[in-house]
Amino acid sequence: MNNLDLRQAIVRRVQNLTGEELTDVIEGSIGSDEKALPGLGVLFEMIWKNSEESDRNRMVQALYDVLHPAAESASPSPS
Repeated sequence: MNNLDLRQAIVRRVQNLTGEELTDVIEGSIGSDEKALPGLGVLFEMIWKNSEESDRNRMVQALYDVLHPAAESASPSPS
């Protein structure tokens, strides 16, 4: 199966779901078996392609913040 077929299969799987069902799919995939990662990647790709630049910047900033926590939160608290 090539990448395009995988994308199409994932889109077809979630295409007719309600917002609540989409939330369940996403939340059920996060932290679960690595087999769910390609599906999350396809969903993120769809979000990214349909986002304004300001929304993309916020997503990148949120990811950056998670990957680079503030120095004071990483240091031990004074005793």
